[in-house]
Amino acid sequence: MDLSEMQTRVAELEQQISNLPAGSITKKTVNGMEYFYHRWTENKKRREKYIPADELENFRAQIERRKELEQELKALKKQLPKAKSANPSAFTTNVRTGEALRSFAASVRGYRRRECFRQLHDFVYGEPQNKVFILYGLRRTGKTTMIRQIFAEMSDTELAKAAFIQITAKDTLADVNRDLKLLEAQGFRYVFLDEVTLMEDFIEGAALFSDVFAACGMKIVLSGTDSLGFLFTEDEQLYDRCILLHTTFIPYREFESVLGVHGINEYIRYGGTMSLGGVHYNETSTFASKESTDEYVDTAIARNIQHSLRCYQYEGHFRHLRDLYEKGELTSAINRVVEDINHRFTLEVLSQDWKSHDLGISASNLRRDRKNPTDILDRIDLALVTDSLRKLLEIRNKAEQTVKLDDVHAAEIKEYLDLLDLTREIDMLHLPDVSTKSGRTVIAQPGLRYAQADALIRSLLLDETFSALSLAERTAVQQRILTEIKGRMLEDIVLLETKLANPKKQVFVLQFPVGEFDMVVFDPEAGSCRIFEIKHSEEAAPQQYRHLIDEQKCAQTEHRYGPITGKFVLYRGESQVIDGIQYQNVEEYLRSLA
Repeated sequence: MDLSEMQTRVAELEQQISNLPAGSITKKTVNGMEYFYHRWTENKKRREKYIPADELENFRAQIERRKELEQELKALKKQLPKAKSANPSAFTTNVRTGEALRSFAASVRGYRRRECFRQLHDFVYGEPQNKVFILYGLRRTGKTTMIRQIFAEMSDTELAKAAFIQITAKDTLADVNRDLKLLEAQGFRYVFLDEVTLMEDFIEGAALFSDVFAACGMKIVLSGTDSLGFLFTEDEQLYDRCILLHTTFIPYREFESVLGVHGINEYIRYGGTMSLGGVHYNETSTFASKESTDEYVDTAIARNIQHSLRCYQYEGHFRHLRDLYEKGELTSAINRVVEDINHRFTLEVLSQDWKSHDLGISASNLRRDRKNPTDILDRIDLALVTDSLRKLLEIRNKAEQTVKLDDVHAAEIKEYLDLLDLTREIDMLHLPDVSTKSGRTVIAQPGLRYAQADALIRSLLLDETFSALSLAERTAVQQRILTEIKGRMLEDIVLLETKLANPKKQVFVLQFPVGEFDMVVFDPEAGSCRIFEIKHSEEAAPQQYRHLIDEQKCAQTEHRYGPITGKFVLYRGESQVIDGIQYQNVEEYLRSLA
């Protein structure tokens, strides 16, 4: 048996062994009766499972077969040359192979996998497609971890044919081409290139990966944080020769299942990245503080856009942003647009609350609070507070700005934020005036929005009227207003995730002259709709569904969108039915979306 045949047999044996039960069979005697159990070790813990009598012989045969195959595999591996890392000095770029990849993957073995991992897995182990796989998204959304998880599950034979190239800004496409040719000559089959868009000539020459190396049977995975760069590359160079997987958006169900962090309030405050799983998430979260949030906006978002535009079409895609770029103010401008979106969100919540019902409810609740009643929300100068918040937008380096940030700049930056999947628009429709249409911008990373809104509220508390309050009163007011912010954010989260999970349906807010449905899901094919109220509350109350049972609103809605097939209140309490209205726990609802 030659080397190639031995490697093939090793791969076959590893596959067969993985499909057979590990461990042993043990017997226990209880009251004179014999019982048999499957015993094995998993995550350093001993496990046992009862084996029914009619399955015992077949199970015993599988255990014995596994042991035979393991003995054959052990003997065969002794004959194989040990997997060695390729000589690093032979490469121009930073190439890891062999045992270095085992060490690289070791720390992620216990990590849970993102839902999109299956797409990467199927590409790596599927049939050659003459395409490259592009894994892209903002920083801390799990790209490199997914690659390490691929390495962690590779057999020795597969790992011997795998390489990981860490690209730096000093590398060029010529350097990478040279190293890929060396890897190809040595029989490498799986090549992963991380942060590939750091090469300034990547966008203009990316077809090299698909047309030369992928076409020859190599599995090429390109990853990086420069989302725009990859999108430009697809448009200009790769066309239909690439598979795109975007990691930026992390829905609630993944935040909970992958990170092990439970509760919609945790998602509101910290959701948006995969920076840490499990215990003490909020202590090291990307959005744990205003400072860390600003750093993320600056490095992960603003520089992403600026780097892409600088490298694309020889800096020919700046359009109206060129003046800002040439004066070194583009990153600051992008940051200000992100902040402006959140400022407008916060102002909208506060001012709308005052003139409609939500903050009016807050004021009423504070007045009637049994422990610490206060009429502070009746006494503050709303116009003054609103004006001061508007001025906050211009605080950032205002004295150093030489180019005015106008609506054209903001619109172009917003286009790029949409391409990054950072922002999405939710339609706001109106009845009976169907010609009126507006929208609201949703930030797809809740933690980013909450951190900036929280900082604005802290600024609000510097108002003279607030400063005269006691600490207890200031704390109560801050918590009440932040509760309103969370309520609006919960609406946005539900709207966004419902919209993404239902691409063939229309998801929107429906406003009436007085009141609104927080969410309508209209199915054009079925000619029907469902209507929702979304509440941050843990308790059910009749006033929560007053709009859902309003005969005039329901009649107008059915005339326009067909029969109403369900009326729901999504809230943080237990699922139940009240007066024909389906109350559903919002976390359960978000988990159910796929």
